Amino acid sequence: MKPSNRPAPLRIRIHLQPRASRTRIAGWHGEALKITVQAPPVGGAANAALVALLADILDVPRAAVRVVHGAASREKLIEIDADDPAACDDRLRALAAGAR
Repeated sequence: MKPSNRPAPLRIRIHLQPRASRTRIAGWHGEALKITVQAPPVGGAANAALVALLADILDVPRAAVRVVHGAASREKLIEIDADDPAACDDRLRALAAGAR
């Protein structure tokens, strides 16, 4: 089996706030990136909105964004497969720093 040239996925902690007035990156909640979504936490709608937001912001397919821990919790661990995980991390940190 050949070793993969694919970089390791980006893993980031998320604090998700469902039923917010708008869907956005809201800044930091401790060491977790705080994201608010309009969707309710019913039937996976809030997780789907989170995945869609991250995929759109990072310009990756939705299938490249996965909730690997905390699907039923506000505290989540997200894994993102990207060609340049460091650039994705930088983009998310810049957006969080500019959030108000």
